[in-house]
Amino acid sequence: MSKTNRPGFTSDYMEGAHPTILQRLVETNMVQAAGYGCDEFSEAAREKIRAACGVPDAEIHFLAGGTQTNMTVISAMLRPYQGVVAAETGHIALHEAGAIERGGHKVLALPAVDGKLTAEDVAACLSAYADDENRDHMVMPGMVYVTHPTEYGTLYTRAELTAISEICRAHGVPLFLDGARLAYALGCGANDVTLPDIARLTDVFYIGGTKCGALIGEAVVFPQPGTVPHFFSIVKQCGALLAKGRLLGIQFDTLFTDDLYRRCGAHAIAGADRIRIALRERGYRFAWETPTNQIFLALSPAERERLERDVQIDFWEKVSDETTVMRIATSWATRAEDVDRLIAVL
Repeated sequence: MSKTNRPGFTSDYMEGAHPTILQRLVETNMVQAAGYGCDEFSEAAREKIRAACGVPDAEIHFLAGGTQTNMTVISAMLRPYQGVVAAETGHIALHEAGAIERGGHKVLALPAVDGKLTAEDVAACLSAYADDENRDHMVMPGMVYVTHPTEYGTLYTRAELTAISEICRAHGVPLFLDGARLAYALGCGANDVTLPDIARLTDVFYIGGTKCGALIGEAVVFPQPGTVPHFFSIVKQCGALLAKGRLLGIQFDTLFTDDLYRRCGAHAIAGADRIRIALRERGYRFAWETPTNQIFLALSPAERERLERDVQIDFWEKVSDETTVMRIATSWATRAEDVDRLIAVL
């Protein structure tokens, strides 16, 4: 099989956008609309997101990408002497090229359990700062950051997220949930965390579009309006305000029509579940268990070489000379025939 003809499972943003979104963009292309997200399409999207989250007064802003969103939200909510608590495997700690530190804030990394923070570790971190007589010389933990699903494809339970939320509120520290892949949680049968749960338990979160069917775009949701005064101006100052904001509004308006956002996630999960079953039947080793659209395999050099001849999979980390962790990722666009081809290769 030629390199260019290999079915691709390296990530969940290899394709462009869901056809329904492209159709809407074409249909509205010649409609004149106000800029900077002040257009009718963006407002319609906001209303649909508010309804889906059960927060009729939520403040919602549209940004272009995940790293940009994380950096803008975190820098807007932290004071200069504060840092953000995250799992050591969290996106801001590993895969954002130091974007948070570039903004002047330290990522305070804690041990991860299956890619997740534990309430006990968060409580210990916040209490350690409060009890430290030298705390004025230390970086103050000013926010807690979680991702759902995590970088490791795992999910927080409602109970786990509730416990972390309660600790944050007891310490007066905001909780920020990165939902770059949120569709793949909402579309997963193992998930028990709903959008209203997230809106109730966090101080700010975002609904990912880039990895979940949109060309670009993330929707930042503040359940309580005014949480960050003049956030619009901060977005502009960070260079994150899209002049043609309609492009983001139209996409989210479409994603939140006819349950498309969740259906995009469910489609990816169905493909991943078929692959997981085939992997187990054929005796492949999982690096860890995941219920979502990301599958992590512990492969020998021979297994890796054989798979990569016929399918595109993603390098994750080298454990030893004999074991490399490789990722298989499905998406809203994964075709059944490509899943069939991957299973045939296995």
